[in-house]
Amino acid sequence: MENDLPTINVALGQYSDLFMLLAAVVYAAAFIAFAWDLAKSSKLIREIDAATIASEQKILVAAGSQEAPAPDRAKEALVNDSMNYTAASAKRMAAKVAVSLTWLGVLLQGFAVVTRGIAAGRVPWGNMYEFLSTGSFLVALVFSLVLLKKDLRFMGTFVIGLVTVMLCGATMGFPTPVAHLVPALQSYWLIIHVSIAVLASSLFTITFAMNVLQLVQHRRIESLAAGKPDNMPFMRLVPGAAALENFAYRINAVAFVMWTFTVMAGAIWAEAAWGRYWGWDTKEVWSFVIWVVYAGYLHARATGGWTGARSAWLSIIGYLCIVFNFTVVNIYFNGLHSYAGL
Repeated sequence: MENDLPTINVALGQYSDLFMLLAAVVYAAAFIAFAWDLAKSSKLIREIDAATIASEQKILVAAGSQEAPAPDRAKEALVNDSMNYTAASAKRMAAKVAVSLTWLGVLLQGFAVVTRGIAAGRVPWGNMYEFLSTGSFLVALVFSLVLLKKDLRFMGTFVIGLVTVMLCGATMGFPTPVAHLVPALQSYWLIIHVSIAVLASSLFTITFAMNVLQLVQHRRIESLAAGKPDNMPFMRLVPGAAALENFAYRINAVAFVMWTFTVMAGAIWAEAAWGRYWGWDTKEVWSFVIWVVYAGYLHARATGGWTGARSAWLSIIGYLCIVFNFTVVNIYFNGLHSYAGL
């Protein structure tokens, strides 16, 4: 059986590791650029507000009125709920640089993922290092592709920040040399089961970032309604909490279908490998817990009226369960899935 396995290309595997590190560095630079864009946005917003006030003052003076313009008029949204920006707020050089760096990181990491698979002669998601590196690649790729249709640059700091953390965790926390899979993983079900799990987890990562932003925006609006000063003016570049919630809900619905398929495919694979569909293994239990949490989230929001902060928190809890399942369960709990390695 060993003789039937492809030869490991160690040199190509080392190139893969190098490009993965380069991608992590580029993503870190993109994260800094996105953060710098948010920091500069406060100045941009003040300039837009000042221009708006000056324009209204000219109109009032021309009309023969000395009345000062209403202060709230200067705080009009810079982006609508369809995530379309005003011309002034769309011109953000730091954000453009960040997007370019993100695409460079995607290309570097895509090369690293592909060469990892070629070096091993199999799909590159057989252990925690490969799952994290492939998952973070899909998060960055999906985010970059969506940017072609929707201006989601306001999410860059949070999404690319998560990608950077995931990739650093893979390269520094779970470095694993290119090797053959253990016999239990040498199955076509690895391609079916794990690929969908990686994609679903990637989508859940994006909605996690959106739900966090939703909570921040919700808290900010409540603070402004209470007459308090706006301590986060850069959040005017972020759509309203309701728009973020609706967008996250639609993505979560798609990801939930994928996760459902993941659990079902895992059960079928378990029957083929161990002779039973379900055995209450720790990994199986937590995969089911994740399914229950997101099912509850979708049901509560669709039929129970759970909107706003409550639905956001339920979605965030679901993602924290995914993180727990991937880290704590894999590292500290022994079970049939422990053969995947670190």
